Amino acid sequence: MAYQALYRVWRPQNFHEVVGQKIVTQTLKNSIVTNQISHAYLFSGPRGTGKTSCAKIFAKAINCLNSDNGEPCNHCEICKAINENRLTDIIEIDAASNNGVDEIRDIRDKVKYPPTQAKYKVYIIDEVHMLSTGAFNALLKTLEEPPAHVVFILATTEVQKILPTIISRTQHFSFRRISPPDISEQLVKILDQKKISYDEKAITVISRAADGGMRDALSILDQVLSFGNDHVSLENALEVTGDANDAQLDQYLTAVLQNQVTPALTQINDLFTNGSSADRLLEGVIELLRDLLLQKNDASTLATISFRQLSPQLVEAASELSSSQLYTMIDIANEIQLQLKNSAHSDLFLEVMTVKLSNVVNQKAPAAANTQEVEHLQQEVDQLKATIQQLQQTGVSQPQHKATTTSTPHRSAEVKVNRQQVYAVLASATKESLTAVRDVWPDLLSKLTPAKRAMMKVSEPVAASPESIVVAFTYEFTLRTATTDQDLQDALKSELNSLMNNQANIILVQKDQWPKLRKDYIATLHQAQPVSDESEPQDPTASAKPQTPKIVDEATKLFGDQIVKVESN
Repeated sequence: MAYQALYRVWRPQNFHEVVGQKIVTQTLKNSIVTNQISHAYLFSGPRGTGKTSCAKIFAKAINCLNSDNGEPCNHCEICKAINENRLTDIIEIDAASNNGVDEIRDIRDKVKYPPTQAKYKVYIIDEVHMLSTGAFNALLKTLEEPPAHVVFILATTEVQKILPTIISRTQHFSFRRISPPDISEQLVKILDQKKISYDEKAITVISRAADGGMRDALSILDQVLSFGNDHVSLENALEVTGDANDAQLDQYLTAVLQNQVTPALTQINDLFTNGSSADRLLEGVIELLRDLLLQKNDASTLATISFRQLSPQLVEAASELSSSQLYTMIDIANEIQLQLKNSAHSDLFLEVMTVKLSNVVNQKAPAAANTQEVEHLQQEVDQLKATIQQLQQTGVSQPQHKATTTSTPHRSAEVKVNRQQVYAVLASATKESLTAVRDVWPDLLSKLTPAKRAMMKVSEPVAASPESIVVAFTYEFTLRTATTDQDLQDALKSELNSLMNNQANIILVQKDQWPKLRKDYIATLHQAQPVSDESEPQDPTASAKPQTPKIVDEATKLFGDQIVKVESN
């Protein structure tokens, strides 16, 4: 006999075998016991949660000759015929490939004929949301008043695409995602019956990767078994799912929280290079940050919902972080995950996330400084209150204590750009120089340390002359860090010298500021153009030889002589 996938072999044949849908199965069983069978049902929910399986079990149960408490016996002739897919009274239709008006009209014409063997003729329409609008309209009348011997069961993963007029004519059952503990329990049951050994952590990894779908869990388990010679090991489960080892993720986030950027970047790059999925890595980071947030605010809840164990080192590293910082870090990881879906450079986004998370950790020092300033101001206010109270009591016109003059609390200054340096570069910048710098830029970045390379990946050269280069940063916080990192600037200058054999200075700006800087420079050139003296005699042939304005020469030198026409749509 040919090999069958686990999800086919272990498809439930009774309601009590359905995993994680107790409310749905109990309600269906009660309707059978009390003989309150509706003419149409709608089963909706995520993939692999048991919708089609429950539809088949329900079709068996309402036609079973020996039904027991709403469950099919699976031994009578009707049950056997349904299990073997040879009962013509149970009709399964895939709406993805039979979604036209003609197919639904064919159903409408045939429902009037009574069943041949069973008590009810059951139509199971899978992925019903794929029906066209015309097909839905053709189904409406039949769905509202079908013959007494017909039951419709519609199944869908996208209930929002079903017409409200269809939903209102059915009993709607919503299937939930199956919890990881329920999936793990079922996987262990299957492996025990097959007498296959397994690692408990491997089962946890598979249950987590299944994302609430039992069919997906069984498919992953099938792959792991094929990959590992009938043994479910943690290493094989991580390899198949693209997940990261909990210990490795723990080490990565501990390094981030301890502001050890270089080890964190090395760790995340190793995980990605060794085959871990970037999306799974981000999910793991978000789960760990959530767990740390719960550990700080509600440790009892953490014990009931988390599968990951927080190491003492990670908990200690996060102890000095505030809840707001953890919220910010979760937002950063979530934003990176959304951006990742539209990009092919997964490693870059992981590195940027690492730097951003470290930047949040660095915000602890300014917060502490602000707290000290507030306390200092509060002391001065208390001193002033005491002095005023004393003056009111004694009637002395001159204060005995002079209040200390206070200054406005120090705020982190914005990164200022030296316009004269930028203008000096633009004055002698050429397109050829910029092209030469951009050609060697990837090689330059590859020579930097992982931490400095991650910081510089969000930057690019935007102007260059033989003496200087202007580099624009996408993010202000990265620019601020680079501006204060003398080692980084020395490394950039040294590596650039080795690649291009020059001693060019490097000027750092923010990318959003760069268009305005160029515009202001061109404006200064325009203002500096000398006005011709009208009293001097004009050369009569001057009109025949137009002179190129200096501002045009400068712009051509910077951006090239190609004319680009921009048309609005």
